[in-house]
Parts: sequence; C-alpha cells; structure tokens
Amino acid sequence: MTLKERLMGQKTSEDAVREAAAKEKGAAVPVMKRPVQADPYQELKARIHRKLVERLDLSSLNEIGSERLENEIRLITEGIVDKENVPMSGPDRNRLVVDVLHETLGLGPLEPLLHDPDISDILVNGPGKVYVEKFGKLEKTDIVFRNDAHLMQIIDRIISKVGRRIDEGSPYVDARLPDGSRVNCIIPPLALDGPVLSIRRFGIEYLRVGDLLTFNSLTPQMAEVLEGAVKARINILISGGTGSGKTTLLNVLSEYIPHRERIVTIEDAAELRLSQTHVLRLESRPANIEGKGQITIRELVRNSL
Repeated sequence: MTLKERLMGQKTSEDAVREAAAKEKGAAVPVMKRPVQADPYQELKARIHRKLVERLDLSSLNEIGSERLENEIRLITEGIVDKENVPMSGPDRNRLVVDVLHETLGLGPLEPLLHDPDISDILVNGPGKVYVEKFGKLEKTDIVFRNDAHLMQIIDRIISKVGRRIDEGSPYVDARLPDGSRVNCIIPPLALDGPVLSIRRFGIEYLRVGDLLTFNSLTPQMAEVLEGAVKARINILISGGTGSGKTTLLNVLSEYIPHRERIVTIEDAAELRLSQTHVLRLESRPANIEGKGQITIRELVRNSL
C-alpha cells in the first residue's frame, strides 16, 4: 500500500470518538465524505504551466519554427522548475519538463499514448479513467487529467483545429487529428460523468491487397472479382460494425482505381488515405453557434455531381 493510500484510509481521532459514541447509543455510524485530495504532481505541473504561459509572448508564437519554439519553451520551463525548489530526481525532472511541453504544444496527458504505435484506440471516460486498446484488448492506464476543465481544454484544442465546436447547444462532435485519427467527443448534459473522448487511430503503414491475401482476409478469387468490379465502375456498398475494417477495405479497393481518374471523397470526418494523386477531399460541416452554415453530405454529393 502506498503512502497516499494509507493516508486516505487512516481515520482521524475525531472520527474514532464519533464512531465510539454512536456505537454506545446504538445509532448508525454516520458516513463522512472526505474531500478528494489533489495530486501534488498534477498541481505542480499546472502551476508551472501557468507561469510558462504568463512568460510566453503569444503574439510571436506563429512566427517561430516548431523546433525553435520547443527549445524556447523547454529552457523557460527548466528555469521555472529551478525556482520552484522542489526536490526531485533527474528522471522526474525530465518527465515534468516533457509533460509541460505536451501540455503547451500537444494534447497534454494523451501525448505518450499517441506516440505508441501499438495503441489502436484511446478511450477517455472522464478525467480519471483512460483506457487503451492494444492488439484487440482493452486495458486501463495510469493517465489522469486534473479535472473536467482540464479534459475540456484538450477537447477544445482538438476540435478547434478542424473548425468544429462543442458546447451545451451542441454537446457531441466528430473531428480528426492531423495524422487522420478519428475523434469523437461528448460532454454533459449528455455524458453524465463528465466529458468523454474517444480516439480511433490508424496504422502508420496502410494495408494493401497483398497484405489481406497474406492474412487470409481475402482469397485470390475474391480479390480478382473486386478488382473487376472497381474497374467496371460497379457500385459497391461496404457495411459493418465499428472496427470491422470498412475503411481498410475501401482504401484497398481504391488501389484498383486507375490513376488517370479524378476521385472525389466525401466524409463526415476525413479518414481515407488514397494512393492516387488526383484526389479531391470534401468534408461535411456542422452548424455554427447561431445554427447556420451547416453543410451536409447530401449537399456535397449533389455539388460533386
């Protein structure tokens, strides 16, 4: 048992006196709710991040290259850590600096998960419950957010980059990360236990027809029929449950489209990666905060015709 667990489970002298008095009178022992103790590391990281933001010249950030910006932030962060005079080992210090960098330039606590190629899904069920899927199996991580507001900051950072919004009037949204990963967010009042964030990641290397044949996902005869259907411009409907491989199969079939063709893709959240060069990618758009400006998939299909 850790020191924190022992402290959380330890009874105070006042608690002991209250329980003894209640037992003598034959009354039920009242259940006292304790305030949740904050994580000292999370508090330290938040404090350093606030000081960093105060010292940064936000107006000049866009003019600085990403590598130089990261070096500048690292130097400022290390200086702030020195002034905090908090005793910590070298690895803990480096971890703190990296976490503050992620908090400033990336997606905060989620950054280490996004750099793990074995993770296919990241599921955030509130600030203190973060799960990942590896090789088809779900497992809980030790990643935590400070509170609901901290998680909402990361959600806002994701969706603002693709021109989406999320609030009480529009409490759920689909978006994507720069690497093409699919993102879904849903917040209170629809989510009862706090903001929920789901990230469906895609492999760095996309599967090809040969891979599906090697995995026995397709037989050579099936691949030949599908190739003929694509080249003959026959309509093909691909359906299936979440994670069943619809996008993977569609990407594979797109290899059969001749490079001389012009391809138009229309999606709710762009996730297709085609190998051809003449590709026009379109994405639907939800209504703005005034309820205007919505562009549906139906309208994009009509426009493409």
